[in-house]
Amino acid sequence: MEDKMSFFDICGGRLALQRRYYSPSCREFCVSSPRLSLRLLTVVTCTVWLAAYGLFTLCENSMILSAAIFVTLLGLLGYLHFVKIDQETLLIIDSLGIQMTSSYASGKESTTFIEMGKVKDVIINEAIYMKVIYYLCILLKDPGEPDGISQVVPVFQMEIMKFRQIKNCLLSSCFAQFTGWAVGLVRDSFQEGPMRPEPRPF
Repeated sequence: MEDKMSFFDICGGRLALQRRYYSPSCREFCVSSPRLSLRLLTVVTCTVWLAAYGLFTLCENSMILSAAIFVTLLGLLGYLHFVKIDQETLLIIDSLGIQMTSSYASGKESTTFIEMGKVKDVIINEAIYMKVIYYLCILLKDPGEPDGISQVVPVFQMEIMKFRQIKNCLLSSCFAQFTGWAVGLVRDSFQEGPMRPEPRPF
């Protein structure tokens, strides 16, 4: 079984969620973002080169133009290879583990596998980055302390979706076997005042 959904992230960008259910114990979730905008790339490149040309007219040093071209190309390659993620895939096999794959715009892929026996719980965490944002993360068990947590692993690295989208579309369908603690909102987003999370049973 397969279904598709579209959402907007906290910055207004469009995200596409594709869910595939191969069996009751094996399911895959793909989150895709729009590819690099040619218009944005053109605007940034022209801005850098115009600034370099302005410095060149003042200093009359041709090295400024060469440096601008070099910095633009190097920055673009670095952005495509290390920052811009086109698709993230989450493959869950209940009896085996969780595999997370990130596909970058340059074609590079990064894969992380977590054994199911190391997973303590799955929660919606809260962070402050100019505003309050929420993201889905996996808590790993601490081998030396039964009740401890050794590591917190974010599930998706893309722009974070809104709280209700994470809870209704990801947490409930991706990790239904975990009945730990999730984050709930004290008030709905349409009510006045800031949102304050409080833990409650999921």
